[in-house]
Amino acid sequence: MAHVCIHWFRKGLRLHDNPALMAALTDCKELYPVFILDPYLHHTKVGINRQRFLIGALKDLDCSLRKLNSRLFVLRGKPEDVFPKLFNRWNVTKLTYEYDTEPYSLRRDERVASLAKEHGVDVIYKISHTLYNIERIIEENNGKPPLTYKRLQAIVQNLGPPKKPIPAPTLENMRDVKTPRSQKYEDEYRIPTLEELQLDSQFLGEELFPGGEQEALRRLDEHMKRTGWVCSFEKPQTSPNSLSPSTTVLSPYVTFGCLSARTFWWRLTEVYRGRKHSAPPVSLHGQLLWREFFYTCSVGIPNFNKMNDNPVCTKVDWDTNQQNLAAWREARTGFPFIDAIMTQLRQEGWIHHLARHAVACFLTRGDLWISWEEGQKVFEDLLLDGDWALNAGNWQWLSASAFFHQFFRVYSPIAFGKKTDKNGDYIKKYLPLLKKFPPEYIYEPWKAPRSVQQAAGCIVGKDYPHPIVQHEQISKKNIQRMKEAYAKRSSDNNESPIKKQGVKRNAPSVIEMLQKKSRKE
Repeated sequence: MAHVCIHWFRKGLRLHDNPALMAALTDCKELYPVFILDPYLHHTKVGINRQRFLIGALKDLDCSLRKLNSRLFVLRGKPEDVFPKLFNRWNVTKLTYEYDTEPYSLRRDERVASLAKEHGVDVIYKISHTLYNIERIIEENNGKPPLTYKRLQAIVQNLGPPKKPIPAPTLENMRDVKTPRSQKYEDEYRIPTLEELQLDSQFLGEELFPGGEQEALRRLDEHMKRTGWVCSFEKPQTSPNSLSPSTTVLSPYVTFGCLSARTFWWRLTEVYRGRKHSAPPVSLHGQLLWREFFYTCSVGIPNFNKMNDNPVCTKVDWDTNQQNLAAWREARTGFPFIDAIMTQLRQEGWIHHLARHAVACFLTRGDLWISWEEGQKVFEDLLLDGDWALNAGNWQWLSASAFFHQFFRVYSPIAFGKKTDKNGDYIKKYLPLLKKFPPEYIYEPWKAPRSVQQAAGCIVGKDYPHPIVQHEQISKKNIQRMKEAYAKRSSDNNESPIKKQGVKRNAPSVIEMLQKKSRKE
């Protein structure tokens, strides 16, 4: 039977290594590639850089599909409201999509799958957003998520390398497949502008990281030519405050699925072949395995993005201080290194991994003693590569709530930046107000004599804020508070959080068993 098929793009905004899209083309006479702007995910709070990246990725995808005599159909609304109308309107018989492990996505997909069943529509989904089938990793670890990177490495070593990516569909694959492209459809299902999404683009800066598969593959090619750099790459040796990124900045493309993680992995394997190269956890392969580690934790640990009812997360009596939270979010802490990072985040939608460490530690256990969940929300909206699992995992790590337990190691908001940028060029770039301060005061402008502040044209307390905390005192006090939280956890649990090795999951539900069955098709 020849199907009328919808391929539902969500993440996975690409043609290469897209097994669900290839499944759509099997026995297909009509193809409708669909993207739905879901109000739950694409609301106005989401940072404009992130929205611009998405629109760019959709335009790129539409352009690639048109080269195959197809196109992208963009709709707005809740998927469970949109699909029944489409099933009826287009007489759909098959729905395909890429599997997504986020809790919201699993609930949404369950609702859509049951609606599809009611309408006599077959559902096929494939795993291609991660290197491995995450459920398989958990199964290999006796039904528990591995809580250390080393344990994850041991499991994936047993599983063997990730599947090889599959090529993008060609005109040959599309020979017997039609996509209706009437003028009515052109207008009705076009990609909206930022203005139509109620976003004001007039204050947008230069687009440093344009969205889309073609840009992702171009950047990948560019980096893979730098064989020496790829082979010697060690994440901790890269700089948090270089004026241009010291890492690949491929993360937004992997997050949105413009670049397949498996394609990235195998391209690295080609570069490594026959050459001496760095190894996980610090290598580029290692970065992809960190992603896999946090994805596995997010699937196997209940309430992974919250402190309460999260079995691996230490309970801490964080303060609620809206003023300090706003100062951190809006780059008004009075610590130039912290404020420069938060300014770059808002302007560009990307900051270096170690810069994330510095501002996350400052917000939580280092200085402000504000919950990591608050920081998680800000990053989720502003980061181009904001990814549910990685965001939750890294915030727990950096606040020493889970995974990392050396809470006495605190990033200094002054000394840390100086290590790689003595002159404060990074601060001058993002906080031009401070650019006339001499290097010895640029990290601590409040220490500059009044005459120096006047010469710099910036008076602390008037043009730039005083520090909102005294780092030396507060960080010592917070180490003590952290010690108490750990002691309480140990007495509650009679065990150290370090030793807690995850929670064995309940037997799979009927829906999970059905999902497994259909995934193997």
